[in-house]
Amino acid sequence: MMPADRLTTLEIRAAEQEKTIEELSGQIAEQWTVIERVQRKLDALTDRFLALEEQSAPDVPVTKPPHW
Repeated sequence: MMPADRLTTLEIRAAEQEKTIEELSGQIAEQWTVIERVQRKLDALTDRFLALEEQSAPDVPVTKPPHW
């Protein structure tokens, strides 16, 4: 293989790798958006669950056990 051919091959590979990196970067950005949305939903559901749990829990008076 001649030096010019090797250089052309390396340039093609570099261009292909750059394109792949850009595509992966875009996919990561999309996934991060989804993760943030899911995290917000999880936080909201956690808050709702805790509020419902507080409403349904009976008020238990704090008393000393009989043996005190």
